[in-house]
Parts: sequence; C-alpha cells; structure tokens
Amino acid sequence: PRAIRFTNDYRIGSPTREGLRLAPGMDRVPFDPAAVREQIVTTFGRALKLRQVSAGGDASVEMELNATGNVNFDFGRYGVEFTASPRHADGIVLTGPVTANMAEALDICYDAVAEPKLLIVCGSEACSGGLYAASRAVDRSFFERRHVDLWLPGAPTHPMTFIDGIRTLLRKKQR
Repeated sequence: PRAIRFTNDYRIGSPTREGLRLAPGMDRVPFDPAAVREQIVTTFGRALKLRQVSAGGDASVEMELNATGNVNFDFGRYGVEFTASPRHADGIVLTGPVTANMAEALDICYDAVAEPKLLIVCGSEACSGGLYAASRAVDRSFFERRHVDLWLPGAPTHPMTFIDGIRTLLRKKQR
C-alpha cells in the first residue's frame, strides 16, 4: 500500500527512462524539457506522422492508440496521425517487449523512417520488457543501439497519456 498509489493523473510520460521512477516524496513524473532534442521541436512542430510497431505485445496498447483517433480524443486535430508505412512516417511508436522474432523486422522498420526521426516507447512491456523481460524469447538489444525520445508507461497506456506525452515532447504544452 505504501509503494503503489492509484491516481487519475495521466501526465506520466518522460523523455528519459529514469524519469519514470518516482523517489519518495515525489507526487508527479517530471518532464525534463532539456532532455528533448531541439531538432524534434523545430522539425515536427506542425504535423507528425507515426508508424506503430507491435513487437510482441498483447494488443492492449494498440487498442488504446487506436482510441486516440476516435471522437472522444480526436488526436488528429493536433496534426498527429498514424500511417501504414514507415517510409511516410516521422517516427516509430513501439509497443510490446520486443520479441526475438520481431527484432530484425523492428530494425528494418526503424531504418526505413527518414532522418530526423522520433522513437516513442509505449506501454509497460515496451518500457521494461514486462513479465517477459527475462525470457529467452525477448531481445531488447534494439534499445542499446537507438535513442528513445519519449517513454510512456501503462498497461495499457491511456490515450490521454499518449496525447499528453506527444504534446509535451513537441512543446505544445507544459506540465
């Protein structure tokens, strides 16, 4: 009971993985704007096309990402949309723990996105490997070779968490 607290606060994204950890006495996940590459703000300030890649997850995060475009959340009004091709995308939204079977396909997809590009990690499984982190079926070496621009926890990540994280990353809002 002292270690876990439930809240309705959806502002839990961070530009660093370490930023997701709360120390005693902290009541909110901090967002460090200095950790955001300046190139992101200047390049993607008006419109953003994202390619979602499911790397072995349970589809719960994917369902919530789909919900960002529905009438309740209407994320498209901010100029952010999902695209079917990495060649038309400005960045990748990665969900799932990254299974060994998806590792090569994820590299190919990431490399197909033109520079400069974003990498957004969405969901607890993607952030940490989740329940499967110690499994031989998981290959998280992708994160050793790539810079993650935004970490969004949650099992699944709520649409408001996703929207808040992207808008804060692009400096369209402040926490």
